[in-house]
Amino acid sequence: MSEKKPIRKAVFPVAGLGTRFLPATKAIPKELLPIVDRPLIQYAVDEAREAGIEQMIFVTGRGKTAIVEHFDVAYELETTMNERGKSLDVLEPTRATPGDIITVRQQVPMGLGHAIWCARAIVGDEPFAIMLPDELMVGAPGKGCMKQMVDAYNEVGGNLISVLEVPHEEVSSYGVIDPGATSGALTEVKGLVEKPPVAEAPSNKIISGRYILQPEVMRTLETQGKGAGGEIQLTDAMARMIGNQPFHAVTFDGRRFDCGSKTGFVEATLALALEREDMGAEVRAVAERLLRG
Repeated sequence: MSEKKPIRKAVFPVAGLGTRFLPATKAIPKELLPIVDRPLIQYAVDEAREAGIEQMIFVTGRGKTAIVEHFDVAYELETTMNERGKSLDVLEPTRATPGDIITVRQQVPMGLGHAIWCARAIVGDEPFAIMLPDELMVGAPGKGCMKQMVDAYNEVGGNLISVLEVPHEEVSSYGVIDPGATSGALTEVKGLVEKPPVAEAPSNKIISGRYILQPEVMRTLETQGKGAGGEIQLTDAMARMIGNQPFHAVTFDGRRFDCGSKTGFVEATLALALEREDMGAEVRAVAERLLRG
């Protein structure tokens, strides 16, 4: 394989309506809902930066301009905080370097594959990451999910997806991989199966919301017809690339919270709050008091 190009760009599909969180998401993008005191999209962007990614590509829809504004400089807020002698350190992660944030519109909701395809002109001929903010991936400091994936990419190249092992009886709720040879956290991917019956599942390694793909996936999406749900599915495009390019799964060493569900959102909030030095003890006391009823 030719010399591997570095992973400099990440695509964040953020055009969804967030209907499962209505009415909270009627006027606020679901990606800005906070887990403790940081919005979901901030966790994903911080994870990308930790992995060395330089350019964030937001695929947005109507009503999502607040996501971009979150990463802008808030002059009035900063001026007021300065005048009151308050530190601006808390805002540092929300400031994007000029040119680091790019947005494109997905005018019609035609699926994840279509959302990724909308970023084709910005991705160009480079390999790129895809990060779904609904999937909150929490790793050890300095070893987030995308950092683990970029490290694996630097080793094997090609295409990679992050996976997690779940109890076998739960596989029918997820997409899973058909595994080949395994070496440490890396597993060769021979196929992708969407929500298989438990008895027919080829593995218990579920696909989570992090990907590193070669630019050829855009040409595959270009000619791909609609799949499940009448939408253009990213999984279908990836399946067509297996066998033509190296394709591996990286078993994530960390925790995944499904913040697309209300229960997962509450779980993530509680789990991260309990780990905070500034509030963990108080939150634990509150939780214990509520559980005692």
